Amino acid sequence: MKKWKLAYSVLFFGVCLTPLVGMGLTKEEASSENRTLSAFPALKTEEGLNVNWLSDAGDYFQDHFAFRNELVTANALVNGKIFQVSTASGVIQGTDGWLYYKDSLDDYLGINQLSDRGLFNVAHTLSMMQKNFTARGKKFLFTVAPNKNSLYGEHMPYYDSLKVTEVNNLARLTPILEKEGVNYTDLKSLFEAQDEVLYHERDSHWNNKGASLAADAIMTDLVKMHDSYKDEAYEVRTDHIGDLDKMLYPKALTPEDEVYYDKTTTFAYVGEVESNFDPKITTVNPVKEGSLVMYRDSFGNTLLPFFADAYANAYFSRGVPYQLSDVDTQNADTVVVERAERFLPEMAKNPPVLEGSLTLLDKEEDEVAADGAENLAMRRQGLFFQITGKIDPQYLDWDSKIYLRINGQMVYEAFPRSEEGSDTAFTLYLSTDKLSGAGDRVEILTDRGETLEKIYDNEITEEITQ
Repeated sequence: MKKWKLAYSVLFFGVCLTPLVGMGLTKEEASSENRTLSAFPALKTEEGLNVNWLSDAGDYFQDHFAFRNELVTANALVNGKIFQVSTASGVIQGTDGWLYYKDSLDDYLGINQLSDRGLFNVAHTLSMMQKNFTARGKKFLFTVAPNKNSLYGEHMPYYDSLKVTEVNNLARLTPILEKEGVNYTDLKSLFEAQDEVLYHERDSHWNNKGASLAADAIMTDLVKMHDSYKDEAYEVRTDHIGDLDKMLYPKALTPEDEVYYDKTTTFAYVGEVESNFDPKITTVNPVKEGSLVMYRDSFGNTLLPFFADAYANAYFSRGVPYQLSDVDTQNADTVVVERAERFLPEMAKNPPVLEGSLTLLDKEEDEVAADGAENLAMRRQGLFFQITGKIDPQYLDWDSKIYLRINGQMVYEAFPRSEEGSDTAFTLYLSTDKLSGAGDRVEILTDRGETLEKIYDNEITEEITQ
């Protein structure tokens, strides 16, 4: 009996120590989780001895112990296959093997929605971008890649019973885009009209056939000559590994079908490109015409080949905020902004880097306050000064525009912006030659229907940071 107890004890402690001992004997595999793993803690910090070292070391071990991916997968398989529950914080385990991205849950349930002002911030910013480019003879178009559960929600689990409304951010934004005159390709309605499923079951994105459909719709709206893939021959290979599958089951991946078109493309990448998810990608195509800049996210990975094959020069950027100087650097004649539905709230917070345009005010001005704005600051950012601040909500309607008059002379419209807890912030970029950089007088006016209300008149005294 004692021998069995001893053997059990040795086995128990052996199993417990294996992950620790294995850290020094095995090569760590890259994590499939959509987060940054803990780094090994230092004994000393800038403040002195790291009193949290043991706790930090525990976090490090939890993220890096040996055979972690295998154990994570085993745990996920038990919970997912038997109990239909996801163990990955960013993944929802649906029915019939379907997986969904948890960041899309608020949109699906219709909760934590943007305010009307927040939606205006998105739509009007796009309108301001379009106005700038159109004035310079460039085409502009915005589109939204729908969340998978916005199109194929029938495989969502019990969350259905928690739905508040079908009218989510995208549904509410669409009429505001129309009101603002933004050139918009409605991909949600397009995909809803299709008989077949065009998203992957274990990935958060559309498949190549879905990407070809989206690209065709966008370029048709741009009146851009391009090849339609509607009747193009293709083959189906079961070799696609979904991003959600990798997050949930890193060691038990399930390949699924992907569409591959037989058509030969004529574009080439410029420089080394690791994958279509690289932050900046340039392509050239000697047999096509036109130049494109596309600001995109991960849905643009599969869009890229279709656009690269239609333009002589194309530049694809995942950078946020959008550096709109790219359009001039690339001498582009067309600008496309593609954003996933779940990222619409982020669009309200991150206006693009674009110098403000001169504006002529043709309405009567009423001086209603001298302190209707707060947190005014001016910072140097490259070739620009960035002026930011927040308007007292009582001086803004949901669709009020915000203007800044600089040193009693030139007037510029600021980008409306959301920030944590407020949708009444703004950002204005001006080249450094338009400001002295210290003690500049700023008047702020808000558009309230038939009149303009002057709500602020003072010097910016915040320290300028580089």
